[in-house]
Amino acid sequence: MDTAADPAPPSLDVAAPASGTLARLLGVTARHDGHTALDTVDLDVRRGRLTVLVGPNGSGKSTLLGVLAGTHRDLAGQVELPAPGSTAVVVQRSAVTERLPITVRETVAMGRWASLGPWRPLRRRDRAVVDECLEALDVADLARRPLAALSGGQRQRVLVAQGLARRADLLLLDEPTAGVDAAATALIRAAVAAELARGATVVEATHDHELRGPGVDVVHLVDGRRVA
Repeated sequence: MDTAADPAPPSLDVAAPASGTLARLLGVTARHDGHTALDTVDLDVRRGRLTVLVGPNGSGKSTLLGVLAGTHRDLAGQVELPAPGSTAVVVQRSAVTERLPITVRETVAMGRWASLGPWRPLRRRDRAVVDECLEALDVADLARRPLAALSGGQRQRVLVAQGLARRADLLLLDEPTAGVDAAATALIRAAVAAELARGATVVEATHDHELRGPGVDVVHLVDGRRVA
């Protein structure tokens, strides 16, 4: 879901990122359910690039996304984040209850809340952005259907569309192509490419080892540590 960063706790050293770097972690250690999920991790997230987080399950990828989103509280170290309200998070579909009484269009429109406020009427520009994002992920024909009535792959595309609707500086994606078919994967990859072309910065946790090439920074995590 679209998420704005909250103020950090007093134990965390927070600063504004340097020019050319949208976010930075220096010696960050994070705990989750009493266990160390990240161990003294350093990371520079460079502006306008795709950073992919790779590693086995339990390696700390989702925790690292939470740190970048400003939503993970049990941590220490130095964190430099973009301005509050300029980050969007796309969670895995399993993180969203299937009983949520909301339509596809309402779900995507939530991506505009950061600039409007919750449940405020959409402006013409907001409606145009929502329409564009529905089309980009090929879910416009599902706009009036309840989110809970969709297949898993359809729900994942709707959540990606919601993240796109935020028009954020930093887009965080938690395994957006996990468990979806080739057609949905192609739509999501095209949407991410469009965000990068718009000038956004994208960080994606993934098991897709094919995400390599110019403009892609790869971060390997094993047992909460960054490895070469």
